[in-house]
Amino acid sequence: MDSRFFSLLNRLSSLRESKQLFPESLVRKIPISNRTYYTSRSGKLSLYNKISPLGNPNTSVVPELDNWVLNGNKVRVAELQRIIHDLRKRKRFTQALEVSEWMNKKGLCVFSSTEHAVQLDLIGRVRGFLSAEIYFNNLQNHDQTDKTYGALLNCYVRQRQTDKSLSHLQKMKEMGFASSPLTYNDMMCLYTNVGQYEKVPDVLAEMKQNNVYPDNFSYRICINSYGAVSDNEGVEKVLKEMERQPHISMDWNTYAVAANFYIKAGLSDKAIEALKKSEERLDKRDGLGYNHLISLYASMGNKAEVLRLWALEKSACKKHINRDYITMLESLVKLGELEEAEKVIKEWESSGNCYDLRVPNIVIIGYSEKGLFEKAQAMLEELMEKGKLTTPNSWGIVAAGHMDKGEMEKAVECMKAAISLHVNNKGWKPNGRVIGGILSWLGEKGRREEVEAFVESLRAVIPMNRQMYHTLIMANIRAGKEVDELLARMKADKIDEDAETKKILLGTRKNKN
Repeated sequence: MDSRFFSLLNRLSSLRESKQLFPESLVRKIPISNRTYYTSRSGKLSLYNKISPLGNPNTSVVPELDNWVLNGNKVRVAELQRIIHDLRKRKRFTQALEVSEWMNKKGLCVFSSTEHAVQLDLIGRVRGFLSAEIYFNNLQNHDQTDKTYGALLNCYVRQRQTDKSLSHLQKMKEMGFASSPLTYNDMMCLYTNVGQYEKVPDVLAEMKQNNVYPDNFSYRICINSYGAVSDNEGVEKVLKEMERQPHISMDWNTYAVAANFYIKAGLSDKAIEALKKSEERLDKRDGLGYNHLISLYASMGNKAEVLRLWALEKSACKKHINRDYITMLESLVKLGELEEAEKVIKEWESSGNCYDLRVPNIVIIGYSEKGLFEKAQAMLEELMEKGKLTTPNSWGIVAAGHMDKGEMEKAVECMKAAISLHVNNKGWKPNGRVIGGILSWLGEKGRREEVEAFVESLRAVIPMNRQMYHTLIMANIRAGKEVDELLARMKADKIDEDAETKKILLGTRKNKN
């Protein structure tokens, strides 16, 4: 292995140990209420800015809340509500529940049915519907409103409790709480989640019979239920009904959902018509919308529309986040347009966005799928030279490609890089076929020192096995070294000598004679 690659491997190891982290961006501050729990003019920092960066969902926010008060800072109810809202939006439900329970325990405000509904929803997400039931049953009668009833129904639906959902819905109907689209949407979601798509249109029909006007989401769930069973006539029927409703404002998302089903059914003309209608209703600054349409056109193999929409998105949206680049690169790789993908990678590198290894990894995998393993390896090495993190999986894929082409030296180099990035219990394991091929080649061709170093590093990823010992034995035999100690270690690891072991040792004795 050349010295350049060796130095890159050393850099890999140091990067893994340093685990460079980037702080999360904080949203703009907004005006908040003057209601406070503990008043003091000494604190100038925002409590939101203290809690928001605690991105690890296993990190408790309670110490931060307690320290905030102990340090004489203000605690505004409006800010706590904002924090809860933000944490829920970021799916940090455990932390959101901690803030809600802390606020309730401290008596900062009297919980209304809205606050109770939020806490009930969080309890259901974090601890399950049984805990949510207990919380609901302990509420005062005046707090058991349509909001808290709805929150408990949502808990049942989320955990696919069909019988409990139906029983609870009946109670809501009896109490006059089933008068909003949200309740029926929950039930349609339940039937969708449990695969009972045929029941979704019945719920929509019941809504209309009960004079509850379906909203956009209601219709979209119903379109999805028809699409899931490849009933494209049903998709079109609901779409046309939706277009006729005076209270419905057609949105890009609904047409995009319909287009997706048309694409899967091979109905290209209908798909393009729906995609055009979707684009007409797209907020020109909605990067998420552009991304969705780009992906759909890519699935149709329509390169021209993908490039056109990307150009529109770049001109309409001032800032492009990594998600935008990921969508575009995935689309180009799907189309086999790797040269265009290389241009987008250069745009991303000059964008000033924080490094996200998922972005270049799309192109690396794209190269690998096309058999361009030299390009994939060159890109990985360039990232390493810049001090950027890469993944063991990417290196492992490139190693497999080199091995399949008979380029064993390169395969060994890439596998060494993959192993050097391995972190215990983080999911990645080397491909057994590739490891087997490399070990066989090293046993026959590798220098003893190189073989020993490779096997030693491999031990950190997988337990010692018979083939690893065979590789060491063969390398030592070729170097004229004794193997008694290796055989003793093999026995200590409870790996018995098999026919292959005896064959290796017998071949050695014949060579000596």
